[in-house]
Amino acid sequence: MTLPADVQRRIYALMVVMKAADDRLSKGIGTGEFMCVYWPSRGQEAIAAAMGVTLRDDDQLVTTYRGLHDLIGKGVPLEEIYGEMMGRTVGASRGKGGTMHIAKPEKGVMLSTGIVGAGPPVAVGLAMAAKRKGLDRVTVVSFGDGATNTGSFHEAANMAALWDLPVVFVCQNNMYAEMTPTTDTMKLEQVADRAAGYGMPGMRVDGNDPLAVASVLAEAIGKARNGDGPTFIECVTFRFRGHYFGDRMPYIPKEQLAEAMAADPVPRFRKRLIDDGVCTDDELNGIDEGALISVESALKAVLSAEAPSIEELDRDVYATPIRYPV
Repeated sequence: MTLPADVQRRIYALMVVMKAADDRLSKGIGTGEFMCVYWPSRGQEAIAAAMGVTLRDDDQLVTTYRGLHDLIGKGVPLEEIYGEMMGRTVGASRGKGGTMHIAKPEKGVMLSTGIVGAGPPVAVGLAMAAKRKGLDRVTVVSFGDGATNTGSFHEAANMAALWDLPVVFVCQNNMYAEMTPTTDTMKLEQVADRAAGYGMPGMRVDGNDPLAVASVLAEAIGKARNGDGPTFIECVTFRFRGHYFGDRMPYIPKEQLAEAMAADPVPRFRKRLIDDGVCTDDELNGIDEGALISVESALKAVLSAEAPSIEELDRDVYATPIRYPV
């Protein structure tokens, strides 16, 4: 599948914002400029950018605590993402959800979960609702390789296949389940082979090639939208930073990390766009500069915003706030 030039440019623009957003968090926390907790997604941009251009606005997404790139791809404003991570009122949940629990239903982001493997059952529920209501809507659930070892994943995959639900399972296989290599957690060489156990198509793709990911996603989403049931997609990628920021990654061989970083998907796709004549170097420089500006603008707005007040404690908790006597 050959994507139009404007879509390829959009993919690159999303990827550089994702990279810049992750880099800026790393810099800010590392220098003591600000404090927050986050789980880096650096290196996995191609997958989220492909989802960003393939999903429709009304399609839904369930992601994880390592979802900075997924959120950006689905259109959640960076100010609302940073605001939530840093506990400010401009956050998507007014700064009360934190990094693990960012949601933006208006953009189709229904859940970010902090529990490994907790996303697939929720996505299956959303897909079931869409099918029962006759809605032309697909749900994509994003998770890591480690999540496929949980019972919740297997139950969700079985139900989705049994009921031909409009859901796509996207495994961002970054080779490590937290701090354990995939080779130590499963005997399968390809995570996508798990799909066969449920009578579901399983596809494996280079997760660092956004065009390849977009092609496979488009096929799976089309099948789901047409009532032909779910698909499992394994996107093979790598995580350039640790499980959490500050993790020194002693468990990753230096040679393996160096090899992965040498194949960084962002400059790799940039080169491809130039080689294919889709964009000029100057045009891409402009996109790069725009990404840095948007990240700095969002961060400035967040750092100048207020933290939630004490009055926010029971807001969004009860339909009618209950005031208890002191």
